[in-house]
Amino acid sequence: MPRPLTPADAAATAALIRTSFAGQAVDPPASAARETAASIAAALAEGGGFGVERDGALLGVVLWQPDQGGMYLGRLAVAATARGQGLAPRLLAAVEAEARRRGLPRVHLKVRLPLLGNRRLFRRCGFVETTLHAHEGHDQPTYCVMEKLLAP
Repeated sequence: MPRPLTPADAAATAALIRTSFAGQAVDPPASAARETAASIAAALAEGGGFGVERDGALLGVVLWQPDQGGMYLGRLAVAATARGQGLAPRLLAAVEAEARRRGLPRVHLKVRLPLLGNRRLFRRCGFVETTLHAHEGHDQPTYCVMEKLLAP
């Protein structure tokens, strides 16, 4: 069961995010590789997060913050050893529940176009791709925005 992340989780959360995003070959490089305990603590202060742990170790985390009339999902990371166990959908469901609790009508996120597995995961969880965008310095789209409308 996901639990709220606290500032005490910041270092472990940053390490899990860096490790989980390390194998992604994307251009420009993922900013997740630069996450620190301080940046995670700041993200938690601006919004919040949920984590799933086993035997005291974080296996999955998600960060969120209210943004643009909805709930923005900023980071979702699951340890390689825990993938395929349903942690990501449980973390997404926790964010959706938090958005509903706050009266927000949608959850939205950004995902890199080459990360087909991530895009499939979000589609399976009810998200739809809405717009394509390019990172600064790129003339072709590099990521898409995905959104899930929440029933009241």
